[in-house]
Amino acid sequence: MEPCIFCRIAAGEFATPFVYQDSRVVAFHDINPQAPVHVVVCPRAHFPTIREIADESLLGGLIQAARMSARTLGLADYRLVINTGTEAGQAVPHAHLHVLGGRTMNWPPG
Repeated sequence: MEPCIFCRIAAGEFATPFVYQDSRVVAFHDINPQAPVHVVVCPRAHFPTIREIADESLLGGLIQAARMSARTLGLADYRLVINTGTEAGQAVPHAHLHVLGGRTMNWPPG
């Protein structure tokens, strides 16, 4: 099975600049932004959805990476979104979250 696009990005196969990275997590700008600032945060290891991540430190690391990415990009206010499964809007089958900011967010979102 060929690695998914997020696995390949995390492995450095493309010249994708990282907003944040550590040994377990990467964050990069979304290629189809839904806000002026739209960053994807994902684990380097492949998990199809957030449901499969049992490691609480990795889950916390994703949130920490989102927080650090927002800080790096100058966002004081931002929204974190986690879509789990296709019916929830998850388009890439690799666990990830979105950092959205740079504009006023409306509620309800969907």
